Amino acid sequence: MNKVMSDKWFITLYILPAMLLLGILIFIPLILTGYYGLMRWDGIGSMEFIGLTNYINVIQDGVFWRSAGHSFLLALFSTLSLIIYLAVAMILASKIKGSDFLRKIYLIPMLLSSVAIAQLWIKIYNPSNGMLNEILRGLGVQNPPLWLADPNIVLYSIFVPILWQYAGFYILIYYAALKGIPESIVEAAKIDGATPVQIAFKIKLPLIMGVVKVTVVLAIIGSLKYFDLIWVMTGGGPNGASEVMASYMYKLAFANNNFGYGSAVAFMLLLITLLVTLVVRKLTADKEEIQY
Repeated sequence: MNKVMSDKWFITLYILPAMLLLGILIFIPLILTGYYGLMRWDGIGSMEFIGLTNYINVIQDGVFWRSAGHSFLLALFSTLSLIIYLAVAMILASKIKGSDFLRKIYLIPMLLSSVAIAQLWIKIYNPSNGMLNEILRGLGVQNPPLWLADPNIVLYSIFVPILWQYAGFYILIYYAALKGIPESIVEAAKIDGATPVQIAFKIKLPLIMGVVKVTVVLAIIGSLKYFDLIWVMTGGGPNGASEVMASYMYKLAFANNNFGYGSAVAFMLLLITLLVTLVVRKLTADKEEIQY
């Protein structure tokens, strides 16, 4: 068996189907997107080669960079929210009463589609009869905010359901990592007089730091390419106040029929995401892994 598995031809034969699928479903569409970005094309008629004009226009496009700023702001909020998710996971993993029930409650948003969550929060944010403004009126607020119509707060209003949507996902990851820590290590720390806070910060957190770094990368990548919930709730409005890179790309390609320019925006989104991922991985690279 070892002789067979050391044969390069057998190894190539085993990985060939997966490589073909990856090539057809991922790499070829990526290359085509970059190629379409070199064209003036409405998505239906004939294409006209215009070189790097679309890419130069994207670099000079103020709307694109404004939407990129919104995407990076979402990435920042998503990364900071990981601290709350980690704290909740540590509480749930500490054998408190009702932890199993609470864990299931946190997972409920994962069972809902983004469209369903968007419709739910549109009703919550409704300015005339939404639950949130009804509560504020009950507390004496005369003019409650227009959560999805005010350009100054619409972006932050949308962040709330997005962070709520993924809370269960990250809590589950942290909970599984914390449960993987041998109980003997925690018990030894308790015998040595360590407090719960010391155990959390000096023992549990370093032992799951590899998982934390992976979730940071996932949160940033997911935020930079986020689209569906924002599109359903506001369509990038009002007046581009909640526009992100993915919604701007979709609007150009499929609403304005400017497929060439939309492809250039999509390819720039890919390059930005790759660059940010490389930087984050470089900054969080381990010199040595903690073993237990």
